[in-house]
Amino acid sequence: MALLVAAVAMILAVPSAALAEPDSEGGSKKLRTALETAAKGYDTAKTKLASSKKRQKQLGTRLKESEAAAKAMTEQVNELANRSYQMGRVSTVSMLLNSSSPDGFMERIQSLDMLAQVDSGMLADYRDEVETAKRAKVALDAEIKEQKKQVDLMARKKKQAELALAEVGGGSAGGFLDPDSPAAKPAPRNSDGSWPKESCTVKDPTSSGCLTPRTLHAYQESRADGFKRYTVCYSSRASGEHPKGRACDLSSNASTFKNAAATGGDKAYGDRLAAYFVKNASELGVMYVIWYRQIWMPSTGWRAYSASGGPAAVHTNHVHVSML
Repeated sequence: MALLVAAVAMILAVPSAALAEPDSEGGSKKLRTALETAAKGYDTAKTKLASSKKRQKQLGTRLKESEAAAKAMTEQVNELANRSYQMGRVSTVSMLLNSSSPDGFMERIQSLDMLAQVDSGMLADYRDEVETAKRAKVALDAEIKEQKKQVDLMARKKKQAELALAEVGGGSAGGFLDPDSPAAKPAPRNSDGSWPKESCTVKDPTSSGCLTPRTLHAYQESRADGFKRYTVCYSSRASGEHPKGRACDLSSNASTFKNAAATGGDKAYGDRLAAYFVKNASELGVMYVIWYRQIWMPSTGWRAYSASGGPAAVHTNHVHVSML
């Protein structure tokens, strides 16, 4: 009897947070892997598309400049061609022989030499501008092909994500959006716009584990923007993003993970928090957001997320955010 009483006392002593704390991101490992592959592929294609459009803009400016310069020089080149045709070699020799004095002869030689240099330089500049314009046009055509390639790839990656979600009933959903969400400070990117490769190297302020620098930045930005309720990021699990330091579970409750679906003010808080990460996804490097049986990805928007289980598994008591 004494042992039974002790056992019951131990069970009652366990905090409710521990019972309700998320131990899974919901869904299967296969689904999470498919979503990660699709999300990263989509982001890479999107980055390359943006870089191509930037190069296209620069090339377009250079093409206009070269064409304008060549056009402005056309009249001068035509004038030069007419003068050369009219003078010819004989006319030039005649000009020299008809000089009335040795000084005049030397002066004409110097003038002709200077004219030849000017003419030669003008023609060289003209050829350069024409060739530059041709190269810019070829490069522009290449960028247009590159953009089509990346747009097609983005479409394929979007389809992959939709198919993976469709297997678990992931149809379109209303989602959580808030145009008045605060704007987060962007996380550092590479010079080409891609995300730096990161590992779990910085201390997680919400646990005894570690986070990637980008995940820590997202956590800190959300708190700076007023989302300060109970959060756990790193946790030791069999799979998913948490053990990689690339995910956080942000409770809708101020002090714990309640073992019940959020309602009232807690639900409204979760709605705003999910919308915050969606609005700032590009700035922070968000891979996907899960909240209240729905999942958001940059490629698909909000979709139904029909995981099974309690509030933690179906994400009705916390917002889950995974990072690229």
